Amino acid sequence: MLTRNCLSLLLWVLFDGGLFTPLHLQPQETLEGEPTGNVVTAPERRIPALRVKRGWVWNQFFVLEEYMGSEPQYVGKLHSDLDKGVGSVKYTLSGDGAGTVFTIDETTGDIHAIRSLDREEKPFYTLRAQAVDIETRKPLEPESEFIIKVQDINDNEPKFLDGPYVASVPEMSPVGAYVLQVKATDADDPTYGNSARVVYSILQGQPYFSIDPKTGVIRTALPNMDREVKEQYQVLIQAKDMGGQLGGLAGTTTVNITLTDVNDNPPRFPKSIFHLKVPESSPVGSAIGRIRAVDPDSGINAEIEYTIVPGDGGNLFDISTDEDTQEGVIKLKKPLDFETKKAYTFKVEASNIHLDHRFHSVGPFKDTATVKINILDIDEPPAFSKSFYTMEVYEDTPVGTIIGAVTAQDLDVGSSAVRYFIDWKNGADSFFTIDGMEGTIATNELLDRENTAQYNFSIIASKVSNPLLTSKVHVIINVLDVNEFPPEIAVPYESYVCENAKPGQVIQIVGAADKDLSPAGQRFSFRLSPEVSTKPNFTVHDFRNNTAGIVARRSGYSRRQQELYFLPVVIEDSSYPIQSSTNTMTIRVCRCDSDGTILSCNVEAIFLPVGLSTGALIAILLCIVILLVIVVLYVALRRQKKKDTLMTSKEDIRDNVIHYDDEGGGEEDTQAFDIGALRNPKGIEDNKIRRDIKPDALCLPRSRPPTEDNTNIRDFINQRLRENDGDPSAPPYDSLATYAYEGNGSVAESLSSIDSLATETDQDYDYLSDWGPRFKVLADMFGEEESYNPDKVT
Repeated sequence: MLTRNCLSLLLWVLFDGGLFTPLHLQPQETLEGEPTGNVVTAPERRIPALRVKRGWVWNQFFVLEEYMGSEPQYVGKLHSDLDKGVGSVKYTLSGDGAGTVFTIDETTGDIHAIRSLDREEKPFYTLRAQAVDIETRKPLEPESEFIIKVQDINDNEPKFLDGPYVASVPEMSPVGAYVLQVKATDADDPTYGNSARVVYSILQGQPYFSIDPKTGVIRTALPNMDREVKEQYQVLIQAKDMGGQLGGLAGTTTVNITLTDVNDNPPRFPKSIFHLKVPESSPVGSAIGRIRAVDPDSGINAEIEYTIVPGDGGNLFDISTDEDTQEGVIKLKKPLDFETKKAYTFKVEASNIHLDHRFHSVGPFKDTATVKINILDIDEPPAFSKSFYTMEVYEDTPVGTIIGAVTAQDLDVGSSAVRYFIDWKNGADSFFTIDGMEGTIATNELLDRENTAQYNFSIIASKVSNPLLTSKVHVIINVLDVNEFPPEIAVPYESYVCENAKPGQVIQIVGAADKDLSPAGQRFSFRLSPEVSTKPNFTVHDFRNNTAGIVARRSGYSRRQQELYFLPVVIEDSSYPIQSSTNTMTIRVCRCDSDGTILSCNVEAIFLPVGLSTGALIAILLCIVILLVIVVLYVALRRQKKKDTLMTSKEDIRDNVIHYDDEGGGEEDTQAFDIGALRNPKGIEDNKIRRDIKPDALCLPRSRPPTEDNTNIRDFINQRLRENDGDPSAPPYDSLATYAYEGNGSVAESLSSIDSLATETDQDYDYLSDWGPRFKVLADMFGEEESYNPDKVT
């Protein structure tokens, strides 16, 4: 702080004491174009007025930053030639910081800075000044602009904006190898003095690294720095302004430098001999041991490749590199056998994959070690002499016949006896048996190649001393064919001969098939049966390629004379014993055209003479079927319509029965419905005369005695009832007396009065009250009548 204040005081003395005078601007013209003699002077110093076109001229002013004085800092003075010193001129100031940072004495024109300024915050201020007449308030001069620059002092230390730094350099690099360039920034004005002139130096990190004082480039200072000795370095860098002179400000940063690896170290085995113990039962491909060479390098420079040097036992083993641990993994390529060889010795070489040619002079980048492997004896299961067995047996071989044998041995020291048995998995295994001691396989059932041609099963061998140790072998038994089936015609042939066939013409080619299977292939021969060898109509020609042709012996075949011919053909095979069969072929006589194309055979011949082809016959049959279908549909529709009419009538009757309480239109209404359907079937059987229509014969007029107005309704009904009962031809015109027939088993029986007897027997109508509300009117009517009967009054 003391240094800063001293520098500020020194600069103030230089300016305020008149050692420096402000530079003048070039003469400028006023708005009116008239020259004026106004000038701006430095403090305590007046510049003689010059005859220029502008009333006042000035250059930029300077003010010290970070001014710490008790009084406002004097900046400069404004003065106009029009100012006679009598107080008639007023000076005004406007622009950046006017009134807040800078003030002006309105009378004298003195400018002061009223607070401390920081150049790094704002390096200059642009203001405008004007001289105004106090009395008229009019400007004496046009408003002019000037600049006040903040004079820099060394108040900011250099800073490393990107620090701390991280860098790397390969190990074993020569002196002067480039590492990194650092840069410090000083906020002070680089154009003024040495405040922003930075010099770099190393405070910590020597003698390994050096730095250029001007550029900040860090380089190696020692040769052959080894990463395996020391990998990390921390370097402290200082940046100092003022060109590094005393009193300059400084800043520091840290640079962490890492030596990267190069392949400058070969792999080395920690020991020259590696001993491994491996059980003889180890499976092929399994890892039986690991060895490791040490390489102090890292990354790809430490990758090691292992190889087996050709030698004793090397072909039984293989070695590969574990990428994670860089170990050599020894694997088994072939099975081991303690009884054959008990130990193996070979050499393994370890070498780097990625070599650096700069270090070839160090020596070969590989190392060699010896590996000794001792085989451990393991109690092993028996070993079969073959990996699988194939046997053959003829079908129909007698049961118990030995067809082959399997052999297994215990190869361990102090070998044990072996027992054999079949691994039963399905019913087919029961066709064979095995001798548990000898391993011989025999048939257990008769074999038939036509049913099963091959048998597959497994045989297990176990040690007597340790039955848990077993081994298995696969056995295939092929059943050989015995010629037991005669050959037959391969497929049934439909043979034809034309009526116009010529002698020697081949009418059919036939082949043969045999269920037996001959390893060399079957050979079949064809010939006619001896019973037809004399004057045959047809003969057989053997083509000696397992086929034969049926040949016509004559011409003039006629369907009218004979439609079918039967030709017995004898077929023999070539196996031993020879089997043969007689196959009868049916040959039909047909009518053919001149080219031998068949035109007709059998039933079709009846129609073909008329000139009808097969297509025409099919068309005729289709037409007949269509006509029959049309007739059947027509009859069915007629029946359906008739049935619908009957159903409609029945529905009408059924509807009237439901509304049986319809009283109709009176005695003259005879067309309401067919009353005959409501009659009692029993009454109909007794009287066959229809009573639902008016008879043709005229009936004698019935005498009807006059009735008085006060006649009892019961007498009226009884009278009418007697008239109807006595007249069988009279229809029941009074519909009021007709009710629906309830059917057999009804408690009420028939309610109709048509069949009622004309008796005066008293009846009890109390049961009508139990039939519900529909019969309430009848129950009340007959109940009143009974209550007024004088005969029952006691």
